[in-house]
Amino acid sequence: MASPSSPVLALASGPLSIGSLADPIAVDPGPSLLVSLVAAYRDAAPEAVEPDLDALRDAARADDDPLSAAADLPTLTVVARDGAVDAVADRFHPASRIAALAEAGVWDLRALADPQPNALLAGRSDGCVLVAANERGGDGDGGDDGPWCRIGSDPTLRERYDAIVADAETVRVRTPSRHRLYGSLRDRCGGSVADEAVRLLDGDVTGSAPLDRGEARARTYAAGARRGALDRDLRRACEDAGLGSAATFTRIKRDLVEADLLGTESVSQPVGRPRQRLVARGALADASSPSAALAALGALRESEV
Repeated sequence: MASPSSPVLALASGPLSIGSLADPIAVDPGPSLLVSLVAAYRDAAPEAVEPDLDALRDAARADDDPLSAAADLPTLTVVARDGAVDAVADRFHPASRIAALAEAGVWDLRALADPQPNALLAGRSDGCVLVAANERGGDGDGGDDGPWCRIGSDPTLRERYDAIVADAETVRVRTPSRHRLYGSLRDRCGGSVADEAVRLLDGDVTGSAPLDRGEARARTYAAGARRGALDRDLRRACEDAGLGSAATFTRIKRDLVEADLLGTESVSQPVGRPRQRLVARGALADASSPSAALAALGALRESEV
């Protein structure tokens, strides 16, 4: 596995290596800047932050930590307002990238109580204000699409925000990383279920909104049905990964059953009560490809799963 490069943030004046800053912090980034910071880390260590299916399989077969590719990246403390975090983390894939960075220990995401005059990026010996070249809103909650302009160079900027950083509470992203979800599904349900879940999660639906947590849960449950997972094992895998609670997946199962896409069959056990295996029904069973399976799930996209 190749060693990661330092994450680089593109500035109008040229690239800024985040690793060149000692103990770096990012304060009050708007959603676009937050996405840019995540992208910088993803580009530096894609196998950890946003692995494809082959990388997930390889990591699951190996004995080492699947997030080890990010271990040498600089640790960034990000102090952001709830609105900025929600705008990014309400979508499944961006949230999974942030989760990977948090799980790898290279991002410390914290909640900012009060807005600051500008977003900033600072280390112990250097720091600057960041303003988008085409900034429109000026409130840090949008309208800042980059490229980013560096304003000033202040070696005292980092220490002036120490109290704000220390008082900020940790933010828990309610979405697992791709490695965590794939590993949980593989361990409890087998590789075919884990592979199918990734295929469905990564599938595009023309004209639909970006994938949110609710639909990600429904797609994962549908993957289990298409590959004959035991209901209890699938639920436990999703709970272990942090994808959702038991009650959440009870609602998802009900919605799929009511849409005639899901059934169950009893599987006898050597000891104890029979267990229930999920079985795809109707259009979900007839689907010959992930895209066809997603089309079958179309009736659920407007439901609150």
